[in-house]
Amino acid sequence: MQQQIVIAGSGFAGTWAALSAARAVALAGKEGEVAVIVVSPEPALHMRPRLYETTLEGMAPDLQALFDAVGVRHVAGWVESIDAATREVEVRGVDGRRRTIVYDRFVLATGSRVVRPALPGLAEYAFDVDQLDSARALDAHLASLAHRPESRARNTVVVAGGGFTGIEAATEMPARLRKVLGLDADIRVVLLEQAPEVGPDLGPVPRPLIQEALAANGVEVLTSATVTGVDPGGVTIADGRRIEASTVVWTAGVRANRLAQMIGAEHDRFGRVPADPYLRPRDVPGVFVSGDVARAATDDVGNVAAMSCQHALSLGRVAGHNAAAELLGLALHPYSQPKYVTCLDLGAWGALYTEGWDRQVHLTGAEAKALKQQINTQWIYPPQADREAVFAVANPDYVIVP
Repeated sequence: MQQQIVIAGSGFAGTWAALSAARAVALAGKEGEVAVIVVSPEPALHMRPRLYETTLEGMAPDLQALFDAVGVRHVAGWVESIDAATREVEVRGVDGRRRTIVYDRFVLATGSRVVRPALPGLAEYAFDVDQLDSARALDAHLASLAHRPESRARNTVVVAGGGFTGIEAATEMPARLRKVLGLDADIRVVLLEQAPEVGPDLGPVPRPLIQEALAANGVEVLTSATVTGVDPGGVTIADGRRIEASTVVWTAGVRANRLAQMIGAEHDRFGRVPADPYLRPRDVPGVFVSGDVARAATDDVGNVAAMSCQHALSLGRVAGHNAAAELLGLALHPYSQPKYVTCLDLGAWGALYTEGWDRQVHLTGAEAKALKQQINTQWIYPPQADREAVFAVANPDYVIVP
């Protein structure tokens, strides 16, 4: 009977887990004996790190030809539940039908979602750039502003959450608003951050440059500002202040996909599953975790993978390889990604590139912007559907950031 490696998710981690698993199966000469199956709504890789951008074309490259080239099978649907004891997953197909798929090895790579707390009006009136559908909804809403009467609220966008995504969304927003309302429109973009400083997780080294870029883009920043409610006309802050705005974009934090709660008993504050160096959860045989659902050490000095594309690309390769390797009796590969970089898009000001967990600045302005555009349009996209070329870069020790 054919053995099955089932991978939930076709994001960065899931896609590369599938390609890496297929590579290991081919190297072992077991094609036809081991099936690699990806379960996701469509065979597409959504460019989530780019969804803050003005143009949303090309944000979901098709993976079917790539999967066909390496022998990966795609099942259109969602994994609804995981039974690690029986090694089965329940899948709800895009047609609404339910089926059970038995696995010999399973890789959970279903990513994360933006956290939406139970604030009055948040679910009804706030937008986000977390998923392609929600980014498109925001884009359609912004386009509709041109047909509304001139008002301060119409011309104002509030971005709630001054982390990586919030900063990128806020610095891109002036250009987006002017594209809709005209170059002479009296626009206002306000970035709210609950912490005392903007970009609290980005650290103190790049902060002065981030603040400079926000100011240059005309973005107002309010720190120590906690949103207590959203309504069709604006935002209320905990200190009683109100900002009139027809558009509110929520970016305040993410949490691992709910399926992570079905794996093991331990989870971190983001809902991630702690994993060993081979990306296996404790006491859950046959299962591997990857991408935003995995809490994995990147090195031996205490750093942990961020919930980022950069880490997912490597986590996926390692999880997929190890799922196949464990099944086929090949050597497992430990996850390690000691080099960490960030490249923060800062709108018309340019971008900011840092290296190291202390985020030492290496490039700024136009030079960093060129690098960011290269990352966003080339580096993170899936490879062409060429089997040999894919396998050449799907190895678990492939270096993502040289």
